[in-house]
Amino acid sequence: MGIIEILVKYKVEFLLGLGVTVKLCLIIWSAGLVLGTLLGVAAAKWRLAVGLPLKAVSFVLAGVPVLVFLFWMHYPLQSYLGIVVNPFYTAAATLSIVNILLVSDLIKIHLLEFPDQYMASARVCGLSYSKYVRHIQFPIIVRQVLPPLLVIQVTMLHSTLFASLISVDEVFRIAQRINSQIYKPVEIYSGLAFLFLAVSLPLHGLSNWLKARFTRNLSER
Repeated sequence: MGIIEILVKYKVEFLLGLGVTVKLCLIIWSAGLVLGTLLGVAAAKWRLAVGLPLKAVSFVLAGVPVLVFLFWMHYPLQSYLGIVVNPFYTAAATLSIVNILLVSDLIKIHLLEFPDQYMASARVCGLSYSKYVRHIQFPIIVRQVLPPLLVIQVTMLHSTLFASLISVDEVFRIAQRINSQIYKPVEIYSGLAFLFLAVSLPLHGLSNWLKARFTRNLSER
């Protein structure tokens, strides 16, 4: 039984697992892009009130593997609080936190490193601060941020595989279940690899193209 035959025979199971993975990604990506951006802007604007605590949290979590953080959120934390949360929501919350911190760090760094000379030039031209942000700072930072932002989101897509370890029926767990029935690891996991490559490679390619096309060295030197 080849890859195509397995995919056709178990298409319902694979589609259900893929649907769970897509839902996870939509939650994780949305939370990261929206909340991470807002938090990054706040951290750059209020360095002591927001930036310093954010830096401390990021520093601590940077030393904890994502898998360990996920298991801690699933077992010790829920046991301590005396609650039981659906593993899907636990995985979504855990990976969203990771994505929010990664995106906020990225946004904060680009805002803090944005050259002051652009603001000075805008003032000389008589532009208000709001026009400076809309027409100069925002477009330039978007171009600088998009390539690494895409890479982060691809990494978060790959991280959804960890959800299978706390019993979330995403696509990797479905693949494991099917493999336990027919034992075709080469075909099943090769098919899964091609699936992720089909999503990841275009995003990486787009990231590289955007980086080459739009990003510039903004240093004042």
